[in-house]
Amino acid sequence: MREHEQAFGAKGARLAAIGLGDMNYARLFREETGIQFPLLIDEKRDAYKAAELGKANLLHLLRKDNKIARGRATAAGHRQHKFGKNPFQLGGSFVFGPGNVDLFAHISQTFGDSASPKDLLAAVP
Repeated sequence: MREHEQAFGAKGARLAAIGLGDMNYARLFREETGIQFPLLIDEKRDAYKAAELGKANLLHLLRKDNKIARGRATAAGHRQHKFGKNPFQLGGSFVFGPGNVDLFAHISQTFGDSASPKDLLAAVP
């Protein structure tokens, strides 16, 4: 997302990420990825529960869509950062508008199942 932050800003949007680790994990993640937008910490998974995000299991590692996503990420130069506190927690991508309006929601079904920056940007009015 850091490569697309300027495009979101041009539309008046701001980015934020929520992670499961502690302050040290967040600091290391910021250093390794170079993100400049806010990285919030949710050690108790409250936001994940509120958004009803799922959890994977070991069988997800064998899924074809997971293998494809890993290949895409590797080809793009991304790598797995160290495992956090809840390595099987799945994520989601959201666009919220003024007045607490949900403009876009993508709930990950497996590892690497993320909304594309293009789709997220298209949801910003």
